[in-house]
Amino acid sequence: MMDMKLEVVVVPVSDVGKAKQFYEGLGWREDADFSAGEQFHVVQLTPPGSACSIIFGTGVTSAAPGSAQGLHLAVTDIEAARAELAEHGADVSEVFHDAGGVFHHAGTADRVPGPDPGRQSYSSFASFTDPDGNGWLIQEITSRLPGR
Repeated sequence: MMDMKLEVVVVPVSDVGKAKQFYEGLGWREDADFSAGEQFHVVQLTPPGSACSIIFGTGVTSAAPGSAQGLHLAVTDIEAARAELAEHGADVSEVFHDAGGVFHHAGTADRVPGPDPGRQSYSSFASFTDPDGNGWLIQEITSRLPGR
């Protein structure tokens, strides 16, 4: 089967400048900032080390600002990533794991403070939102299946 790589996720925002300032403040690289008048403005930024970027702007989506939820950033050290995001201005939650096991529930249901007790890969999280309320999670992944 042909490779298919997820490279861009659209994040709906209400204020392009404020969103750009927030994400750049987290240390995300600007890839593009194009404007074609007042009705179309697109900004593309990439998190450090990521092969996938985000795009936001004016005229790029009809989704409501803040409606993107469950966007995941994979990290190898949840505590270090949480501290770094906080240092860069994100209002990031404490590290948590899910009461039921490997993956988290929607919202804040069944969150247990602290990393997964067994430190299983894919099982420890922290969350933050951008200025519009788009919801992000950082997820600790220390080992992957072959081929990833």
